[in-house]
Amino acid sequence: MIPSAQNVMNALSHTAAWARDAAPSADAPTAAPVPAHPRFVRITHWLTTIATIALVISGVELIVSHPRFNWGEVGNVNTTPLFSIPIPSSRSTVPTGYSFALPDQNGWSRSLHFQSAWLVLFAGMAYLVAGARSGHVGRRLVPAPPDRTWRALRASIGGHQSARTLHFVAMIALVLFTVVHVAMVARAGFRRLMRAMLTGTSETRP
Repeated sequence: MIPSAQNVMNALSHTAAWARDAAPSADAPTAAPVPAHPRFVRITHWLTTIATIALVISGVELIVSHPRFNWGEVGNVNTTPLFSIPIPSSRSTVPTGYSFALPDQNGWSRSLHFQSAWLVLFAGMAYLVAGARSGHVGRRLVPAPPDRTWRALRASIGGHQSARTLHFVAMIALVLFTVVHVAMVARAGFRRLMRAMLTGTSETRP
């Protein structure tokens, strides 16, 4: 059935009325930008985010190249691992129980891993220096005097392979933290918080 001209005009009229009602009124209160994050916080935040993503991607490939974890100073294909991840390796010399090896990407992944670690270090140092000079660290990170319960902690890792195993556990914890962090941002208002971290301002009703 072909609609009549009158029906078309009525539909257009209803659409225009809906758009007019949905548009914000000139007298309605508008959101005013307020300071949220200083520039150095935003820059170091996103540099750390990029570096962390690169660390995880390259770290996964490093695990694939040798999915066996040891404790102590020595760890190779001839030592009994503390635990192993049941995946095929990218190196045929690593015993994994699989009859094939994945493509070896160890070269670029190792370089990217260390470069990303340096970027995290430099971004963290820049954050601490700028934060200390501006007072941001004292206001936002240092606990108030009644809440200061710092304790001296001493840890004995035990060797290179122990550090690698603990590094893997810490990476898993970091990934879980990132997932929870992003979920909390989405729940609290993704657009508002992303705008605050990108532009340094947030919106609030007057």
